[in-house]
Amino acid sequence: MTDQLKRHPFPVVAHFKFSLVLSYALPQEVLRPLLPPHLELDTFNDFGFVTVAMVQTENLRPAGFPEWMGQNFFLIGYRLFVRYHTTNGKRLRGLYILRSETDKLLMKTLGNMLTHYQYALTDIQWNMKEKNISVFSRTSDLHVEVQWNDEHSQLPENSVFANWKEARRFAGPLPFTFDFKPKTNHMTIIEGVRENWTPLPVNVQAARIGFLNNTPFDHPELQLSNAFVVQNIPYRWEKGRIENVLQ
Repeated sequence: MTDQLKRHPFPVVAHFKFSLVLSYALPQEVLRPLLPPHLELDTFNDFGFVTVAMVQTENLRPAGFPEWMGQNFFLIGYRLFVRYHTTNGKRLRGLYILRSETDKLLMKTLGNMLTHYQYALTDIQWNMKEKNISVFSRTSDLHVEVQWNDEHSQLPENSVFANWKEARRFAGPLPFTFDFKPKTNHMTIIEGVRENWTPLPVNVQAARIGFLNNTPFDHPELQLSNAFVVQNIPYRWEKGRIENVLQ
């Protein structure tokens, strides 16, 4: 019963005030061992990507519930860009969750009850003013500051991408999140549906990410390669779909 609940058993809706995403490139051989069977890295020029998403959600609630019953949470997710071949031959792009953090005990409790996203409770302070966002967490050893100009924001220095057009492909939206359970040989596929997804590149003034100081991410080739923000996004996670993966 517990495992059944953890498969995202019903659709959820929310409004994203903003989602700030930093993506780091690493040689694919460094990241590949972190993936379960049947998922493959989504790569660019032999690099894979670990991404840190910082999201202020508003009115998060089960679909069909009135907006006033929703809750506001700050979420931090550490994910890999991946691909998956479905049993009917489709090739899907999406995310594999390594760890999730939130500022509310309720979100941690329900998140770990209904998903395998590995939620941890942390302190989070954030500020958004005009075209500036800062996010700070002492517990997570995280400090990020960005600003943007619609016409002049640049890719991070030494990015593996030559330009924003190349990087835009890895700025989403990536509609699927995947979770594989070897004991049952089941892949859970959660589809995210969003509107108005227009990512804007940001200039990064500070980017200390404690999670990336751990093995295997503390690698000499770790390179911030893409950073963007989206704002005011209506978002919906569909009920998890289960596939019995072919051997």
